[in-house]
Amino acid sequence: MINFKSNGHTCDGYIAGSGPGVLVIQEWWGLVPHIKDVVDRFAAAGFTALAPDLYHGEASTESDGAGKLMMALNLAQAGKDLSGAVDLLQERSGSQNVGVVGYCMGGALALVVASQRSDAIVACAPYYGVIGWEAAQPDWSAISATIVGEYAEDDSSAGPEAVRALETKLRDLGKDVTMHIHAGAKHAFFNDTRPEVYSATDATEAWDRTVGLFREKL
Repeated sequence: MINFKSNGHTCDGYIAGSGPGVLVIQEWWGLVPHIKDVVDRFAAAGFTALAPDLYHGEASTESDGAGKLMMALNLAQAGKDLSGAVDLLQERSGSQNVGVVGYCMGGALALVVASQRSDAIVACAPYYGVIGWEAAQPDWSAISATIVGEYAEDDSSAGPEAVRALETKLRDLGKDVTMHIHAGAKHAFFNDTRPEVYSATDATEAWDRTVGLFREKL
């Protein structure tokens, strides 16, 4: 665990590894052991990976609690925390270029930070996250990263229709985007601590593609 500067504030985060920088953004549960494990996996794959604690010490194992934490999240402060994390990754890796991956809520925020830090984010891998609130839509035109998304066919919050609409919007803006929808997979299929939704086959396929994206672009 480390503490880093966040535009006049500070934020804690979990960091591991060396090499190109990868920003890992949590699900709505918080900075839980699963997300730390994902950071360790990216470190083992040759990256400096950092997951900021956007809930600043809070977390939940229950859907109701996680939903409340997500709804209470200050998006402006989260943007500052994510930007501070990008700065730290640039410093640690010695490279201007950073990749971002996020899951569920973090998948949506991965797209947000790609728009807010287009000077740094060159590769973006959102997992089953779309931005459902009109007021929270980022400046899609600002994105310069290559986007390779991983989504589930059976998903009430980021379903195929919403994913294809976003993909079309981004392509119409000239963005380099490919959204993969995993047939038969459920929301959060990458989370191996949730056996009711986890799919080893889909998780492995998505992981290999994300690592390949980061190795190519970073």
